[in-house]
Amino acid sequence: MKRLLILLVALTLVPAAFAADTGLVDKAKAEGQVSFYANMTAIQPIMDMFNAQYGLEGKYTRISTSKFLATVLTEFEAGKLMADVLQAPLPVMQMLKSKGVLAPYASPSAAGYPAWTREDDQIQTFGIEYVGLIYNKELVKADEVPTSYEDLTDPKWKNRIVMANPAAHATTISWLVGLKENIFKSEAEWMAFLEGLAANRPMLVRSFGPTPAPVESGEKHIAISMPKYIITKAPAPLDWARIKQPLMGTPRGMAISASAKNPNAAKLFMDFWLTKQAMTKLSAEVGEYVLTPGVFPPIDGMNKAKVIPIRTLSDEEISSYGAKFKKIFEMP
Repeated sequence: MKRLLILLVALTLVPAAFAADTGLVDKAKAEGQVSFYANMTAIQPIMDMFNAQYGLEGKYTRISTSKFLATVLTEFEAGKLMADVLQAPLPVMQMLKSKGVLAPYASPSAAGYPAWTREDDQIQTFGIEYVGLIYNKELVKADEVPTSYEDLTDPKWKNRIVMANPAAHATTISWLVGLKENIFKSEAEWMAFLEGLAANRPMLVRSFGPTPAPVESGEKHIAISMPKYIITKAPAPLDWARIKQPLMGTPRGMAISASAKNPNAAKLFMDFWLTKQAMTKLSAEVGEYVLTPGVFPPIDGMNKAKVIPIRTLSDEEISSYGAKFKKIFEMP
């Protein structure tokens, strides 16, 4: 009985030791600060939590996805990379890894994450940049809301859709290819969808960021966009279509820089970022879909949605499919 009690106490204490290893905390405090480069928005509250909990100075620099790779590589090759920790879509992180920018680290905080997120010895996947159909709930009647991706080809949506440029926006290109590989049963069905969507003449914008605005204003009724905007754009009249197929998106990854000036603070920050505490805040306040078990964005019905990662396309595939979509959508 005594041995059992000791074992239970030990099991209870293990997670706490992982979350705040005393030796690591002391080394991190000696370094005093940590620099974090990310493509995500609105994450300052997590930086504030980290700083308050450990008494460090965590600095967050947002770099857009389109500029992330070039910015980091330029700084790294010049020996001036200021980031201790890097976060970006998985394809970008993989390219940084191939250039020797990343260092190996297996965070104990990731122990409960799905096995596939921990397969890389340098990159930890922690979320999915999930894409769905969001709509203006004041303009779209309940019986009109799409229940499948195919519904976007209905002529009633002509001139009422907004989406990121399918010829130039890499994530949208990957998402459209993801439909082919995960949703549609044949090439013919996929092509029919693309042609039907193109026939409805969607408004094309540069990325996901500008997609909610036309729906908020009523200029457009529906967007191929990110459900997280339901939270970040509140109280805008936005909702998401609870389609019968899975939602898909690009995995989000993070890693420690191989040239980190504050390597211990970097490890401590990565450990903290992956905790349920931090990921719950990210999900609740930013609407992100994270892979921490049991944590979901507070969007009605999202805890029941199936969200799957899409395959990383090569540069050649992005270019080839982009050219294909440019013709289908009849872009100049």
